[in-house]
Amino acid sequence: MIRDTVGRPMEILLVEDDLEDAGLTIEALKKGEVACRVSLVRDGEEAMEFLLHQGKFGRAPRPDLILLDLNLPKKDGREVLAEVRADEALRRVPVVVLTASTTHQEILKSEGLHVEDYLLKPVDLEQFITVVRSLRRYWLSDVILPK
Repeated sequence: MIRDTVGRPMEILLVEDDLEDAGLTIEALKKGEVACRVSLVRDGEEAMEFLLHQGKFGRAPRPDLILLDLNLPKKDGREVLAEVRADEALRRVPVVVLTASTTHQEILKSEGLHVEDYLLKPVDLEQFITVVRSLRRYWLSDVILPK
């Protein structure tokens, strides 16, 4: 991946319609001391507008990680994931699915929709931080840091 700025915080797009769950996720990132900036969108249509820089999201940052709830209004998370994976510019962005059900893993696999990881809601803080830190290492492997 090409990075515009060296050493900047990780850009995370959180796609979550439940404000309580979104707050818990953001709090977990703070507690885990993950250097990041979080953008929150609340439905699948907004997620795609954000990712494609459309409308009010014309100047939105390109995320380094997408935290995606599957049960979203307007356009569900599976549709968002399929569009992300089909888009040449977006397909390499790591996606972590936030779900309340283990059956979603099987559904996504059967539909050929790859994700980097799954986190069951309510999100376990330790597991969440482990996943985000491992993805941050992946992200940093593509960044050339100054000596």
